[in-house]
Amino acid sequence: MHELSVCLSLLDQVKRIAQDHGAERVERIRLRIGPLSGVEAPLLLNAYPLAAAGTIAAEAEIEVEPSPVRVHCVDCGAETDASPNRLLCRDCGSHHTRLTSGDEMLLASLELSVPEEAET
Repeated sequence: MHELSVCLSLLDQVKRIAQDHGAERVERIRLRIGPLSGVEAPLLLNAYPLAAAGTIAAEAEIEVEPSPVRVHCVDCGAETDASPNRLLCRDCGSHHTRLTSGDEMLLASLELSVPEEAET
């Protein structure tokens, strides 16, 4: 399952960030996943509990925000939304476009539980 290896890589990054901030626990993980990323959000969410078991992020809530497919038109210079299977410029209809968004999987944010420092 491809999504399990994606979860394991994600958790490596999350654990490093949590450690850098002295966190006790990861409360929430927000991801941005584009339809052209090759990652299926439902499968990722199903794989997460197995990958996270026994980690600082085991109880974290996962939120997935879809990332829109956007293209930059080489002909007219517009940046427009596009369909995953039709990367055409919505302004002029050109097929001379460059993908600018929609193929990414990004760790958008983390919410961490950080202990308060003991007062002296």
